[in-house]
Amino acid sequence: MRFQELLAYQKSIELSMQIFEVSKSFPREEIYSLADQIRRSSRSVSAAIAEAYRKRDYPRHFASKLTDGDAENSETQVWLEYAFRCSYLPEVEYQRLVGESEEVGKLINYMILNPGKFGVKKRE
Repeated sequence: MRFQELLAYQKSIELSMQIFEVSKSFPREEIYSLADQIRRSSRSVSAAIAEAYRKRDYPRHFASKLTDGDAENSETQVWLEYAFRCSYLPEVEYQRLVGESEEVGKLINYMILNPGKFGVKKRE
């Protein structure tokens, strides 16, 4: 299996692309702050998942990379909340994106709790 086939990876890529699209409408003064931050954190989630999958020969590294991805996913939710509170996102869009982010978080946590299903071997 390639990391691109992982559901967590696919969902995280889709979410980051949706965030990229909505962040295009943020005010010009947010280009190098909020827009940049939310784009970076959302993109880091899929990168961490890919790195974790490549580290599956090392159980602790696998879990560590996934927890990094989960942390980036949480950071993305913070930036989404700022975007909502600054009135850059309507509530419906905010709730939808946070819901998708929560789904990505659940998928990452599933991977952390079930490493054997992703080719991670137990070390003795």
